Amino acid sequence: MTDLAHLAVPGAEISVRVTPNARRAAVAVVDGQIRIAVTVVPEDGRATEAAREALAKALGVAKTRLVLVRGAKSRDKLFRLDAP
Repeated sequence: MTDLAHLAVPGAEISVRVTPNARRAAVAVVDGQIRIAVTVVPEDGRATEAAREALAKALGVAKTRLVLVRGAKSRDKLFRLDAP
């Protein structure tokens, strides 16, 4: 898993691209863009929640600190890191 701890600044907005229903879960930086692959299907927000958990783990923060700003039904999502 990619270490993104350097991005863990309170108030930071983090843009990601999510690939649902992947063979294996992963977090990677490709051409400067954070890509998150999750193994769950994109139904009822499950893929978004799995992406939030994976991003939180890569950032080294609690998942409750990540708030979805935009992209609930899109592959492209924007998360904001709230202060602890």
